[in-house]
Amino acid sequence: MQAIRSPLRRVALQARLPVVRPRVARPFSTAPEAKSNTTLYLGIAAAVLAGGGYWAYTSSSDTAREVGTVAKSATQAAKAATNFVPSKADYQKVYNRIAETLDEAGEYDDGSYGPVLVRLAWHSSGTYDKETGTGGSNYATMRFEPEALHGANNGLNVARGIMEKIKQEFPWISYGDLWTLGGVAAIQEMQGPKIPWRPGRIDGFAKDATPDGRLPDATQGQDHLRKVFNDQEIVALSGAHALGRCHTDRSGFEGPWTFSPTTFTHDYFKLLFDEKWVWRKWSGPKQLADKKTGTLMMLPTDYVLIQDKSFKKYAKAYADNQDLFFKDFSAAFARLLELGVPTAQFVSSEPWELKTLDEQKK
Repeated sequence: MQAIRSPLRRVALQARLPVVRPRVARPFSTAPEAKSNTTLYLGIAAAVLAGGGYWAYTSSSDTAREVGTVAKSATQAAKAATNFVPSKADYQKVYNRIAETLDEAGEYDDGSYGPVLVRLAWHSSGTYDKETGTGGSNYATMRFEPEALHGANNGLNVARGIMEKIKQEFPWISYGDLWTLGGVAAIQEMQGPKIPWRPGRIDGFAKDATPDGRLPDATQGQDHLRKVFNDQEIVALSGAHALGRCHTDRSGFEGPWTFSPTTFTHDYFKLLFDEKWVWRKWSGPKQLADKKTGTLMMLPTDYVLIQDKSFKKYAKAYADNQDLFFKDFSAAFARLLELGVPTAQFVSSEPWELKTLDEQKK
């Protein structure tokens, strides 16, 4: 979500507002040759299992992850050779486990892992570069340094740790599929819209990691994000700020956007228009506070949504109509999660809609 905040910041900083003190290796562009790849992976697996395991645990962390990736790819190839093909029901089981994990947060943030899992899905997909066709969710390269240490990814080690536990339960799923499915489950379980999703991403290697700056920031301006999304999609995706909060030890900003940061609603847009927003006076970066309570925040990139004429018309429409917002967010978020994945890799020609835990009880 940090990617949504930043590209609009330059325009927003021009706003003049009063000040108030708060009260307190391989993309498959064509179908692979199954026989040769399976043989290759099985051969690598044999080497890893025979003697490479020790190397994986005694070498550098990135090297270890690469060896693990090769081993898991070999395991997946072995399963394919024995006719193991995960079904939609298998992915529903993964979804269910993620959904069950959301409320295991305890004291973390507002008692839910949902918002941070949405952020992981966003940031692992938002690295896509349209000009080069690289990045996106296909390789899950945030597992590797230096991408894992990029400033925009601060705090996502928490989300990756949560997902790693689920990966141990379902080792056949790729990290890219797991992380994006985590975002889908989080949105849907927090009372948001259905998000169409389909599997097919593969695990990459450290060499595939994206450079810093792929998640747009103020130095690149609005046009960088507009190379991938249109204005309506940018505004719709910004609505994910209904969830979660900012942390001073991550982004430098502080506070939630809404009064219900673990429930997906259109309140983010309603608050932008209904509240009076003023610059917060503090030692941190420029952000806004609601004048009435001083407990909510907006980033300069949020406030620009009601200043820029093109953005404002969509923001107002979403403030007035939650159903419209849900529909447009669902479409934009589903497209975001597929950035960088060759169509031929997907196991289904059409995305699936997975059921929430509540739906399965009926």
